[in-house]
Amino acid sequence: MNKYAIDGTPKTPSISFDLGSGVLEIKGRSIPENSIEFYKPLIEALEKYSSGTKGNTTVNMQLEYFNTSSSKCILDIFKKLESIHKGGSAVTINWHYEEDDEDMLEAGEDYQAIISVPFKMVMVNE
Repeated sequence: MNKYAIDGTPKTPSISFDLGSGVLEIKGRSIPENSIEFYKPLIEALEKYSSGTKGNTTVNMQLEYFNTSSSKCILDIFKKLESIHKGGSAVTINWHYEEDDEDMLEAGEDYQAIISVPFKMVMVNE
């Protein structure tokens, strides 16, 4: 399995994870009925990814909105990425937020304060 992908819906983000290139993208809204079940396969893919040799890992997070249960799952993803980073692989998280969305900027800053992985705040125009 070199790629892991889920198409986005009005309640779930699109997820694209290319294990070969180390690029993970999560975009859209994250308000699934069961966040743990939705994100579990991605966390399992990250687990398999972390056991292999890899170069750089780039994560592009571009969420419009996420609920409380999704925030816990996102933190679990970031913790998995943190362990990959601590294992000697370069990991960068690009947290995209819209110019006028202070809540999403603050959410990114909160994750940045918790996780020991390089974070880049990327402002995007709507």
